[in-house]
Amino acid sequence: MSKVKYYYDSENLAYRKIKTRKRKKIGVIILFLVASALFGILSFIILLNTPYFETPKDRLQAREIENLKLNYAILNKKIEQANLVIDAIEERDNNVYRAYFNKTIIPDSIRKAGLPGINRYKKLEGYNNSQLVMNTTKRIDVLNKELVIQSKSLDEILKLAEAKSVFLAAIPAIQPVRNENLKHLASGFGYRTDPFTKVRKMHEGMDFTAKTGTPIYATGDGIVARADNNASGYGNHIVIRHGFGYETLYAHLSKYNIRAGQKVNRGDIIGYVGSTGRSEAPHLHYEVHKDQKVVNPLNFYYGNISAVEYVAIAKLANQENQSLD
Repeated sequence: MSKVKYYYDSENLAYRKIKTRKRKKIGVIILFLVASALFGILSFIILLNTPYFETPKDRLQAREIENLKLNYAILNKKIEQANLVIDAIEERDNNVYRAYFNKTIIPDSIRKAGLPGINRYKKLEGYNNSQLVMNTTKRIDVLNKELVIQSKSLDEILKLAEAKSVFLAAIPAIQPVRNENLKHLASGFGYRTDPFTKVRKMHEGMDFTAKTGTPIYATGDGIVARADNNASGYGNHIVIRHGFGYETLYAHLSKYNIRAGQKVNRGDIIGYVGSTGRSEAPHLHYEVHKDQKVVNPLNFYYGNISAVEYVAIAKLANQENQSLD
């Protein structure tokens, strides 16, 4: 109950009750309510923006957010380092590996293109740090795609290298008789005088003079297609199919060291020099065929002789003399 207030009436020399007007009273009440509301709102704003009013939970969340920002910054730094590494690998892939095997380079427009799809990162929107999370996720996705493309490219290069290795091993690249075992090079590739008819005709191989029993070596990797004496004039002979269109023939052998169907490697002893078949003296008649056409064996001697030896052999091989078969 509110207190009753009085005032002193000096004219009548008496105390009289103070009468408060109702309208004024209502105004005071409204003013008090408005002031209270303003004070409450102001206090709430101050509470939200003043650290002094943070709860322990708020402080914990704030620390977690800062830690996440720091971790994302470290992650982006590592992504930058990974990008430098992958860029170096891609440059070597395009300018060395793919160039060596004559393959089309993979442009950056393919390597570094974003992933397809309509707004793949929509689920990351609407948060305080959405842009940071979205940008980092995009960079990781692009990096992953680059790694996948590079991995496939290296798989392709590996297959090409393996095929190249098989190809290089198959080429008949060495002499079938070692130089230290040779007496001399009797006859080369080209037109020569037949030792029996004395008629000038095409000699489709090279004749290496050596003692009977001198080892004969496979000049490239391959499969023995035949080892017999069923072909006219060649006597005991061997045919090796190397693949890639290459085939070599070794004729007038004294004996075999392999059999038909056997796999041989370059440098394996396949037989021994003799004088069987249409032969005038112990020697090896050696032919190279490419795509079923005879070619000059001299063009393939780069695997086991020096440049000086090659020049000497070429000089002898180009002399038009009499062949031994």
